[in-house]
Amino acid sequence: QVQLVESGGGLVQAGGSLRLSCAASGSIFSINAVGWYRQAPGKQRDLVAIISSGSSTSYADSVKGRFTISRDNAKNTVYLQMNILKPEDTAAYYCYALRLGKNYWGQGTQVTVSS
Repeated sequence: QVQLVESGGGLVQAGGSLRLSCAASGSIFSINAVGWYRQAPGKQRDLVAIISSGSSTSYADSVKGRFTISRDNAKNTVYLQMNILKPEDTAAYYCYALRLGKNYWGQGTQVTVSS
């Protein structure tokens, strides 16, 4: 089992920045990839960014150039630095991990961007 705990969400004005953190615990060895998804009210949960065990990254087109995903293996933590935030970035953000073919999710953290 893998446990994921997010932090760092909040309310920010458009153009501002936030950094989300996701701390992993439990059976963290053999985690293939970790990342962030987001879900706005009434919409599906979509991939925002993901980083593999080899540190390759992938981003949704809507956040490229604004968001950066990174990982600190010593702290078992993944970060999502979000810059130039827009009202359309408002959503619940979920940490995600893939380990041995099984998906794991955090409880989510709310990000609200005011115009």
